Amino acid sequence: MWNNFIVLTVLFYTLRFIDGKTQFELNFERSTNRIVITDYYYKLEYSVIRDDREIQSVTLGTGPGGFVKATKSPHGLILSGRGDEIEMSIEVDESGYSQFSVTRRNIRQLFISNLDGIKRLILFHHRTSTEDCVDLGNATKVNWFGGNQQRHQYYPIQNMTHKHNSYVTKAVQNQAIAERYWLNSNGIFIRVDNDAPLFIDQHNENEGFMCLQAKRALPYDIYHRSFDFKYHVGIGLNARDAHMQAVKRFLGKPSGHPDEKMVEQPIWSTWARYKRDVNEGVVMEFAQEIINNGFTGQLELDDDWEICYGSLTFNKQKFPDIKDLTDKLHTIGFNRITLWIHPFVNKNCEPYYTNAKRKGHFLTNRQNSTDTSWWNSEKNEAAYLDFTKTEVSKWFHQHLTQLLASSGVDSYKFDAGESSWGPVDFILNATSNEYPMKLTSDYVRSVSRFGSLVEIRSGSATQDLPVFVRMIDKDTEWSLDNGLPTLITTLLELNMVGYPLVLPDMIGGNGYNVEPDKEMFLRWLQANTFMPSLQFSYVPWQYDQEAIDISHTFVNLHAQYTPYIMERFKQAVMTGEPVNPPIWWIAPKDPIAQEVNDEFLLGELILAAPVVTQDAVKRDVYLPAGIWEDGNTGEVHNTESGKWIRDYPAPLNILPYFIKK
Repeated sequence: MWNNFIVLTVLFYTLRFIDGKTQFELNFERSTNRIVITDYYYKLEYSVIRDDREIQSVTLGTGPGGFVKATKSPHGLILSGRGDEIEMSIEVDESGYSQFSVTRRNIRQLFISNLDGIKRLILFHHRTSTEDCVDLGNATKVNWFGGNQQRHQYYPIQNMTHKHNSYVTKAVQNQAIAERYWLNSNGIFIRVDNDAPLFIDQHNENEGFMCLQAKRALPYDIYHRSFDFKYHVGIGLNARDAHMQAVKRFLGKPSGHPDEKMVEQPIWSTWARYKRDVNEGVVMEFAQEIINNGFTGQLELDDDWEICYGSLTFNKQKFPDIKDLTDKLHTIGFNRITLWIHPFVNKNCEPYYTNAKRKGHFLTNRQNSTDTSWWNSEKNEAAYLDFTKTEVSKWFHQHLTQLLASSGVDSYKFDAGESSWGPVDFILNATSNEYPMKLTSDYVRSVSRFGSLVEIRSGSATQDLPVFVRMIDKDTEWSLDNGLPTLITTLLELNMVGYPLVLPDMIGGNGYNVEPDKEMFLRWLQANTFMPSLQFSYVPWQYDQEAIDISHTFVNLHAQYTPYIMERFKQAVMTGEPVNPPIWWIAPKDPIAQEVNDEFLLGELILAAPVVTQDAVKRDVYLPAGIWEDGNTGEVHNTESGKWIRDYPAPLNILPYFIKK
């Protein structure tokens, strides 16, 4: 239509009419970055341009038909039309880093008015939801990182599948961490504000795109009439640079780190091996086996020690004198004893349930019902403590403090915390835009006060907490369906959404369907060796002497590198850097390194390449650019641009790892 184009410059942006479409350009003054918004009539799209090359595009969800118009705002422009108003604002304009935001304000919905006893349906003309679709760059081989913890944990994450996934903490698909942050290999990150009721779609029907939808629907508060949808786009020099800018501006960094004792010596949990069949005799026998086989560390008493679930009181039939037991455990060599805790009270747990309900300590729904369920209750036979109430947090803390004093236990393992365990459509002591994530954040913030031996498993904008975040339960499998390979991919995911203090789940998995065989047990241990902590439940002496000897080798290797792990913990506290980053962290522009998902780094000096494939006695190892010494043979590899070592020999007693010189 237009053989020539017209250019109109107004401060921050340029307007062009060309070939039947309208373009608006948002310019950064201190870099070559710019944002080009193109109105194709049938869709509205913006592109991030660096050095005249498009490095990201996003399709803006709008109403149907018609061109939009642009007007100046204090820091950018406002796009109007198609039943929508979109503000794009420059937030940071530096020579090495640019950042802008995309905002829709006061998105409204249908609601029912009951004025004067007469129900009226009120219809706002504003849009009720909006959806922006991010091009994942499949055609140009862009890799994506970050996102949410999942059962089927791909890494990089462009192959993940989500279908209208409510982006909250929930038990479904192991989504205990769901940070609204995504980073790609071009040095672009997207961070959605926490108060948007966010859903994501990423599946075959939308191949190559991840759509971010803001909509007032359950599990969010559906009664609030309007909400804002705002997200930020950062443009760094590369993926590492962009991530560190995100840490500085959004994700934050830990305020402290776990106790060195949780790193150097193993944690021995009763859960996977004994499940709920625990008592004083079982615990003492387990402890003595550990000592007799030359190990020590932390002993963790897991599920089913209470009179009933929620009593926070030891069952004297199982544990007649818990203080005597913990004294004996300390005496024989366990320097810390921890206890499993959950935030539920079952209905049959009397008088504890009735007393807590009378005090208003439970989550309720709009019909004032507290009924909910968890894995240790029947349907609607439990209640969930509401940690958004200050008095509940204080009451819980007092009970657990008294329990520490009376039992001789040193600290706690806190389970659950996901918002999905509450009754449907529950009410919180929170603003509408904090629903439902404040339940998770208030719970983990409350319990993290118990100190540097604490572990939690859920989180929501809680990267600042100085405690271990435990991977949600892994299955005893070799597959990416929550099996051994996902030990590495989950480690990378958590580190790259700002949680560097990661506690891997139990060696060998939880054994829900089958117990680990010797091969799986030892390969799982090797994969853990350069992660922050070793957590056993199944034990090497249930196999043979070779398993015991190999286990000692890798427990000792982990202890040898504990000073470096602690150094990386301190670095995370100072700068927010990941403790176990992906290998591209030291080669952010290496396209091969970006795709490797079965290797990881400890800091920037150790590269671990565990065997995570059944029956394998060799594997290929990729080394990014640098001088690397083989940790097993001492051989030195010098590479300027990355190097594959094909068929690296890795029998059952070998963990391939390399030290960067």
